[in-house]
Amino acid sequence: MSRKKALKGKGTTKNPKGSPSGGGGGGGGRTGKGLAAGASPTSGLVYPSRPSISSSGEFYDIAFKVMLVGDSGVGKTCLLVRFKDGAFLAGSFISTVGIDFRNKVMSIDAVKVKLQIWDTAGQERFRSVTHAYYRDAHALLLLYDVTNKASFDNIRAWLTEIYEYTQQDVVVMLLGNKADSNHDRVVKREEGEKLAKEFGVPFMETSARSGLNVELAFTAVAKELKHRTMKEPDEPKFQLQEYVSKEMRTAGCCRS
Repeated sequence: MSRKKALKGKGTTKNPKGSPSGGGGGGGGRTGKGLAAGASPTSGLVYPSRPSISSSGEFYDIAFKVMLVGDSGVGKTCLLVRFKDGAFLAGSFISTVGIDFRNKVMSIDAVKVKLQIWDTAGQERFRSVTHAYYRDAHALLLLYDVTNKASFDNIRAWLTEIYEYTQQDVVVMLLGNKADSNHDRVVKREEGEKLAKEFGVPFMETSARSGLNVELAFTAVAKELKHRTMKEPDEPKFQLQEYVSKEMRTAGCCRS
């Protein structure tokens, strides 16, 4: 399969009428299995048929659109920057305005997977903008802040909204962020686990400050999407929750 160079940098838009799938991150249809190169743009997947000129220097085999959603201030932008650049945004909190995105190419089982990651504004006044980008998302990472009970209490409303506007087979993962803030914690890990089990979604706690589980969260989602799309007939189904649990147990001695 030939590869295409990934777009570099990040883009910003406040206009829901703009192309939500800009940069090859999705097209509005449902993901499929065993799709061949040159799949219809409406599949929401990108199978590059030929390389093109790009300043990033990174090639990829397939691309997916991932959205970060949740209340304002839960750490969505910090999580994205930690994953993309390996850095932590310290200092004053600045809310995301509208929609912002960045790209990152990952190697998943010898396949180059580009994640186009959209960072959304959590404020109510931007919600209609966010809705326009839900429909062709392949995966959503839903965040709450373990030091903010209101952000956790709002998760049910977020899940209701997600399932109303997204495609049927979208991947959803619940993340309890700022897990490094032990002294300020007001939401127990067990509460997050219970809620995730109730809705049947994978769960883990993360920290953009320390990097706890940040790479794992995106890797797990990328693996799930890659397996869904490129699964061989005799290949067993990828178990997302089992993978997450195994990886967390393996590194348990090193996690806080």
